[in-house]
Amino acid sequence: MAHVSDLIGSDIERYLKQHETKSFLRFITCGSVDDGKSTLIGRLLYESKMLFEDQLAALEADSKKVGTRGGEMDYALLLDGLAAEREQGITIDVAYRFFSTERRKFIVADTPGHEQYTRNMITGASTADLAIILIDARKGMLQQTRRHSYLISLIGIHNVVLAINKMDLVDYSRERFDEISRDYREFADKIGLSHVTVIPVSGVNGDNMVEKSAKTPWYDGPALMHHLETVEIDEARLQRQPFRFPVQWVNRPNLDFRGFAGTIASGVVRVGDRIRVQPSGRESTVARIVTADGDLDEAVAEQSVTLTLADEVDVSRGDLVSAADSPAQTADQFDATIVWMNDEPMLRGRSYLMKIGARTVTATVLPLKYKVNVNTLEHVPGETLTLNEIGVAELELDRPIAFDPYEENRETGSFILIDRMSNNTVGAGMLRFALRRSSNIHWQTLEVDKRARRVLNGHQSGVVWLTGISGAGKSTIANLLEKRLHAMGKRTYLLDGDNVRHGLNKDLGFTAEDRVENIRRVAEVAKLMTDAGTIVITAFISPFRAERAMARDLVEAGEFIEVFVDAPLDVAEQRDPKGLYKKARRGELKNFTGIDSPYESPEHPEIHVDTTKVSAEAAVEAIFDKLHTMGFLDVHRGAPL
Repeated sequence: MAHVSDLIGSDIERYLKQHETKSFLRFITCGSVDDGKSTLIGRLLYESKMLFEDQLAALEADSKKVGTRGGEMDYALLLDGLAAEREQGITIDVAYRFFSTERRKFIVADTPGHEQYTRNMITGASTADLAIILIDARKGMLQQTRRHSYLISLIGIHNVVLAINKMDLVDYSRERFDEISRDYREFADKIGLSHVTVIPVSGVNGDNMVEKSAKTPWYDGPALMHHLETVEIDEARLQRQPFRFPVQWVNRPNLDFRGFAGTIASGVVRVGDRIRVQPSGRESTVARIVTADGDLDEAVAEQSVTLTLADEVDVSRGDLVSAADSPAQTADQFDATIVWMNDEPMLRGRSYLMKIGARTVTATVLPLKYKVNVNTLEHVPGETLTLNEIGVAELELDRPIAFDPYEENRETGSFILIDRMSNNTVGAGMLRFALRRSSNIHWQTLEVDKRARRVLNGHQSGVVWLTGISGAGKSTIANLLEKRLHAMGKRTYLLDGDNVRHGLNKDLGFTAEDRVENIRRVAEVAKLMTDAGTIVITAFISPFRAERAMARDLVEAGEFIEVFVDAPLDVAEQRDPKGLYKKARRGELKNFTGIDSPYESPEHPEIHVDTTKVSAEAAVEAIFDKLHTMGFLDVHRGAPL
């Protein structure tokens, strides 16, 4: 094949025409660190003759400069572009490269091998049709090999190439090749990887990369490039699935046009097709399929289009437009597989932002069902997931979403979890199925509502949330506040941290997971009491910002007042009204806030009370003033009835 730099004039035009008709393969390379992934891909790029002369010159110069191969060509440098990678000799980011041969076009994702970068590997695998898993012939199967293989099976990649690399370092031993091949196929069968092609290669020397090597006469399979060019990929798979169109943007440039823009996730849509907007369930007909190049009669999966509808149907960003005769499911509770990607553990009861398609909702993690041991594939009991662990958990959303089970549609069944405070992506997951209770339990409309209860009580309702470390003065202030409100004839209830642990939360301990669940339950009770028309006061350490934010989000705007009852740790220890700090210092109390468990101070509380500077009475006065200005004490002011 001609080198790219040699193509000029009519040759380029002819080359581009041929290029348009080629099939397309996305693949990923993965494996343990230093198995030779970057070298292998660099060699493929070099051998495919898709490098320009300046790239070749730069590669030769860099190879001499780095000197890792004694001045010989170091193909890994084509991909290890980050300075940190070159310094360490490892890949820490996902590097995407495009190349082409006479038969096929390719996009390859080179992913990190280190365990702490498993999340990067998942990113690269999310759109791949095939995976190349590398194994160092000297090391054989490693835990990271099993982890990546299991993730590939979860993600739904069915075509796998096991490239047993560095065969030159084991003298091209057939016995070693057969041993590793046998071990891997045994593991692959357990996780459902049935289409595995095993190839012995040497990325450095090019053995079995593009052509069959004379050094492995005992191997009768294809060279790696030949396999990549000829492996059958179901390119029409997405088009055969039911029509799914996540709405990314409502396009309203003027009063005469209202369209819904996005990329078709699966299926085919034609002008005149009957569609359903989900989760609302409203139906209409496709009037136009608009693109930058003009209207189409038909559009297929992976095309970006704007749809207009025949009816004035309410459609918003995040909605899913589906075929009316084969719509997606809708639910708000799920059984899901989660891969955890954050240094901080996933905690039961904590709420995260969940992004599925273009829709973002709030998802609460219910009890973890089990974790998966990637070495033995056993289901291991546990209460939380830590970095790179995989488990199955139940998720409860704050509203219904439209979805398909992941095994039926990767596009509409996958999601990510985002930390509400830092906005970091902390997990990725696959929806397995909707929980039965999601469709069996419905919200019962009540004729006596919050407005009616507030009128009867003669005041607004809401939550006064006192937070601070033990000994800061929360309970003292909460008691004085309730006494004052009660004397004024206001309906109140005080939820105290110790009191709820005698009943509602007596099954919970003081681990981070239990503290999260403790506050989740209290927040739900506070929400019910607000609906009952009551001013509810809570006095809890509530050490984590995420749970306090969750409690605020459960009620309407203007119904939540956060009060930070502040005191330095040494002052709280001196007070120590219950003797808890002394026990914690002696090691008798584990996970005690301020000692061996963190407290995250509020960043923007409505009221900040430093109890070393003001009295409890003065603190109550400040809270009372806030209640008054926010309209809690008068039915004619504040949040609407």
